[in-house]
Amino acid sequence: MVRLDTDAEAQAFRADPDAALRGLQEPVLIDEWQMVPGVLGAVKRAVDARPDPARFIITGSVRAELDGEWCPGTGRVTRLPMFGMTVREQVGTIRRPSFVDRVVSGAPLEPAHPTPDLRGYVDLIFQSGFPEPALRLNGTARQHWLDSYLEHLLTRDAQLVEAGRDPLRLRRYLEAYALNTAGVVDEKTLFDAAGINRKTALAYDRLLSNLFVTESLPAWTSNRLKRLVLGPKRHLVDPALAGAALRLDTNGALRQGDLFGRFLETFVVSQIRAEVPVSETRPRLFHVRQQEGRLEVDILVELGGGRLIAFEVKADAAPTTAAARHLMTMRDRFDKEFIAGIVLHTGPRTFWLSDRIIAAPISTLWG
Repeated sequence: MVRLDTDAEAQAFRADPDAALRGLQEPVLIDEWQMVPGVLGAVKRAVDARPDPARFIITGSVRAELDGEWCPGTGRVTRLPMFGMTVREQVGTIRRPSFVDRVVSGAPLEPAHPTPDLRGYVDLIFQSGFPEPALRLNGTARQHWLDSYLEHLLTRDAQLVEAGRDPLRLRRYLEAYALNTAGVVDEKTLFDAAGINRKTALAYDRLLSNLFVTESLPAWTSNRLKRLVLGPKRHLVDPALAGAALRLDTNGALRQGDLFGRFLETFVVSQIRAEVPVSETRPRLFHVRQQEGRLEVDILVELGGGRLIAFEVKADAAPTTAAARHLMTMRDRFDKEFIAGIVLHTGPRTFWLSDRIIAAPISTLWG
């Protein structure tokens, strides 16, 4: 591993990046590359000379890429988005295929053992996917870490990416976003709640996206569905950040049913989204909503050839067919393309609800 934020290592790469790179044991992880931008040219020349795959892993600052210092690396660099750790990574079941790949293959959807109950899922939500709180910290120490991370993000990191932003107003906007996570919410709702104007709200939205704090599910469209809502469904990338922004703990979340449902859906999206880059089936994630609530699908996975997998997320230990009515509508409208509909719930059992529609515990994502 090369740490270019360390003066001793950075000096050698500034003096002669080609020589410094040559002879290192591969694969080479180059961290904080933006401290010595010339290292990218050395990597390019090394790959041109010997184009073997997976020789270099390059990580660094968000700001450097936004400032345009990153060389495109077309044909030489494979970009891999990184998210927080999934529960599957935390419990060590990473050698299995991704959840979407398992659904496509028809593999049984078995829950984890033991599978969490409702309170257990809230604890997992607030555990976070960041390695430090997820693996090393508990209780108050974990909460302090998340609060500190959020404070650092809203003050120092935000200023580094886009100077001149008011951290107090940015915090209010993030709080409004957290209250509406997993929602198809218009811009006016957010900027009114935050007490800012539209121009400022759009700037904050772009900033939080650039900082990888938020990521939206785009709306799926089809000429077989009318009156579709085209706005994205907004999510924080880690629901624990929503809890920290709103200063909620497990008991507080359980007392607010609608908000807990939003947190639970954001948690499920975070687990599925993180596996997309490594899924053999190359899925794309969307949501579906018709106006006036005629049809709503929390997560729609589109595969090659237009094949579809639809998900509903329910804070319910024993969902009935009523919880799957929108999945049934998708199945009936898109019969040939429809692979499966899955109601992900907080109970302990997997069971069939209808043709190609199954109810499965959320823990099947990592079971």
